[in-house]
Amino acid sequence: MVHLIPVPFMIVTVALLIRSESQPVRPRVRIWKPFSSLLMISVAALAWLRPHSDPAYTSWILAALVLSTVGDVALMFGSPRAFLAGLVAFLLAHIVYSTAFTLWNGLQSADWVTGAVLLVLGSWLYRYVLPGLGRLRLPVALYIVVICVMLNRAFSTLWGDAFSPIQRWMIAIGALFFWISDLMLGLNRFGRPFSWNRISLAFYYAGQALLALSASYFVA
Repeated sequence: MVHLIPVPFMIVTVALLIRSESQPVRPRVRIWKPFSSLLMISVAALAWLRPHSDPAYTSWILAALVLSTVGDVALMFGSPRAFLAGLVAFLLAHIVYSTAFTLWNGLQSADWVTGAVLLVLGSWLYRYVLPGLGRLRLPVALYIVVICVMLNRAFSTLWGDAFSPIQRWMIAIGALFFWISDLMLGLNRFGRPFSWNRISLAFYYAGQALLALSASYFVA
């Protein structure tokens, strides 16, 4: 159970991060956010010590987590250029996740159902935030497409047999939490701000932790 060791520490650091984000002055965010992200990476890295893990799949998950950490760090600086860099890093992370899920699980007949639902939700989200996007119209549109594809590929694992049952639910729920966190951030930044938007961090780290843990639960 060595792969679970970082999880309780991560719960504490994420709680401290959310608390720091709610303060008027937030110097500790630059401590707790990278620390939480490094713990998130360690959850996946420890899968290499599991007897039935798949090193190739673990490497794909780690690549996505490292790109996400780059995005986390970029977003701490708050400038438009840093935001765009963070957006690109997270976009690449979603592409890596999508590729990994598809390489192992392939395509399933039910994919069109989740695809249609996500098309409607993604279109609604883009239309809602469009007035506040300015020069970011194209990058945000591309990001919404990519994250919806990632969620579609994650849900697809529920219908395949490449992963164990617990992995399928970890991947599907983890990707959904990631999608919800980005939805909340987008609505807060480009739509109508709301005071409890920092709870998106709980969804984000919970989702990423589940995706990281999925590397440890292959069945022999």
